[in-house]
Amino acid sequence: MNRDELVYLTAGETLLLFQSGELSPVDLMKATIERSEAVEPQINAFCDRYFDEAMSCARTAEKRYADPALRPGPLEGLPVAVKDDTAIAGRRSCAGSLFLQDHVDQQTNPSVERLLHGGAIVHARTTCPEFCWTWVTVTRLNGVTRNPWNRYYSPGGSSGGSAAALAAGSTMLATGTDSAGSIRQPAGLCGIVGFKPPYGRNPQGPGVSFDAYNHIGPMARSVRDCLLMQNVMAGPHPLDHNCVRPKMWIPENPEGISGMRIAYSMDLGYYSVSSEVRQATRTALDTLQEAGACIEAVRTPWAADVIAMSGHYGDHLYSDDFDDAVSRYPDLVCEYTPWFAGQNRRITRKQVHDAHRIAGETWNRHFGPLLDEFDVLVCPTTTSNNLPAALLPWETVTVDGRELSADETALTILFNLYSRCPVLSVPAGFTRTGMPAGIQIVGRPYDDVSVFRVGLALERSANWFQSGNGLPDFKSS
Repeated sequence: MNRDELVYLTAGETLLLFQSGELSPVDLMKATIERSEAVEPQINAFCDRYFDEAMSCARTAEKRYADPALRPGPLEGLPVAVKDDTAIAGRRSCAGSLFLQDHVDQQTNPSVERLLHGGAIVHARTTCPEFCWTWVTVTRLNGVTRNPWNRYYSPGGSSGGSAAALAAGSTMLATGTDSAGSIRQPAGLCGIVGFKPPYGRNPQGPGVSFDAYNHIGPMARSVRDCLLMQNVMAGPHPLDHNCVRPKMWIPENPEGISGMRIAYSMDLGYYSVSSEVRQATRTALDTLQEAGACIEAVRTPWAADVIAMSGHYGDHLYSDDFDDAVSRYPDLVCEYTPWFAGQNRRITRKQVHDAHRIAGETWNRHFGPLLDEFDVLVCPTTTSNNLPAALLPWETVTVDGRELSADETALTILFNLYSRCPVLSVPAGFTRTGMPAGIQIVGRPYDDVSVFRVGLALERSANWFQSGNGLPDFKSS
């Protein structure tokens, strides 16, 4: 098995090879580091590297597998990259900001702590835009992060570095955070899998644990690997008051989807979705129908007003933070941060109240009854896959002849407002340009199992990254 084959193994395959002694965590980490060094100059997904420490941890993992008296953890020896906004004790986290470049955390995020206790090895930090606030990943601190499938385009944001690293083979697992779609939009653009768990499922750090829009979740190249990570991350934690009980275990081999009722909308009654993304979504829906699910198109005219207001809560909540950064560090912040500060400043308390009121009324009259009738709702993750890598928030992209802002290209934020709904973004296929397209699988509140059942059913037919779909084109040797 050559290096590039090694780095595109699934976590499940790798753990079996570790257990049988056919592969060592040391060999995998060495291949991962070599792959990272080869592709990083082209995609720029890592802002910090811990390669020496990772090799030392891999040697420890190797000993655990070799000693019958020791019990390896569920993720023992697997490389994981952690997003730059997430705390690891003794490591810096900058949230993509130049003026935070010397910030070192004193406490580890509880979900990341569980990954570490499970044996995963953090070998790198992944890039994000400043304060995780744009749909592309570019900062003054770290530069431009690019999509491995086509380096002209963006891997998305704000978990763009995590998605790019996964697609490029420079990590096996990664973490993301999501307050408007920051796990799912990059997953869709990079052809990988990302899960936004329901609020309270995965424990958070103190700065955001009371923010119901904000989630930490797993990102991987397969649904099964995402499931494996999620089962490690999830569950009540003494440091997060908002964790729901009891811990949910998603079965590794859940029942199939025969007889499941799946609703779908191509645009949620609001977005302009490209013809190519629509076609990829239809192909995925056909696959689900062939697997025995009952597929039905639904109209969602009720969604438009809620989507238009969905961002008001976060914009208002973090407005003072943006104003403070812009006033104190005008020469250090990214060029888009003052623009966002101005946008956030315009949101009033009444707008936030109206957004929540209308969301509640809409759930009561429309969305709640829809999910009571259907097991899941499916829609595209993004309207298109052509965001330039350094797109500024006031610039537009052309989608089938229409000019759209980046905000208008992600069909995600509605499900942060309805934050108790689990959402899994999975690949739907590729467009004619060779770029990935993704779909979102939206479940009833706290029904994580159903979205993974649907994702696994689609994966069994598509087998992403392991079939003839090909891999990003790198000259890595």
